[in-house]
Amino acid sequence: MPATEELEVDLLLEGVFQRYGFDFRAYDRPGLKRRLLALMEERDLATVSLLQDRVLHDGAAAAALLRALSVQPAHLFDDPEQVRQTREVLGACLRASALPKVWLAECAHAEEAWSLAILLAEQQMDHRTEIFATVANEELLAEAREASIPMERMEQYQENYLKSGGTANLADYFEVRGKRAVLLPALRSRITWAQYNLVTDASFNEFQLILCRRALADFGPVLRQRTLRLFHDSLALFGVLGIDRELAPGDTLASSYRPVLAHQPWYKRVA
Repeated sequence: MPATEELEVDLLLEGVFQRYGFDFRAYDRPGLKRRLLALMEERDLATVSLLQDRVLHDGAAAAALLRALSVQPAHLFDDPEQVRQTREVLGACLRASALPKVWLAECAHAEEAWSLAILLAEQQMDHRTEIFATVANEELLAEAREASIPMERMEQYQENYLKSGGTANLADYFEVRGKRAVLLPALRSRITWAQYNLVTDASFNEFQLILCRRALADFGPVLRQRTLRLFHDSLALFGVLGIDRELAPGDTLASSYRPVLAHQPWYKRVA
């Protein structure tokens, strides 16, 4: 019954919060339920209550749930149009800052951070820009720090890179380790990885650029507004915010921003 299933979902999310400290209670409910049902089908579980029992008593099941509800992984230059916009914003808005800081909030795996590091290198800003890449749980954090790319993917990544406006050989930004590739140490050193929860944690630094292009779509209305307030508190005056969709008049502090690119969700904080 729908009402019973809604109650089961509420109890599951409350249990995850109480047991593990991860709060998904204010996430967009239809999207969250789709991911839960996919996980249940994968594990051959008939009800949400059975999933709850596994999650609360089995660390592996809990890890699978956290992964299912986390932002889905991004790949190197996998959205060429978005990368083109980022190139334009970096050149126009960060160059004037002496030591710019960039926050990749709820970073969608190491390859998203690596893409940004390469863009900064091409703008000759990598040596003075620090990227703070945050993820919600320890398992994703460990994966990001130890990430590498299978060599067979590099050809497709090179195509994506060229479509995004790149003009170099993407492989020049990587070192080869057997059959895998890793971003050059000099570029990796500009990325600081940390565990951070957008739902519960407070502002931790001031940034000239904040990017959150994937996670906000998973948030319900109240949590989205809370996160926009958090970003405002973390963004320097005249800093730039890149999010998933254009701000609406009713969004938190929307009047404090001016568009950077026409009809695109890039904004400069002006108040």
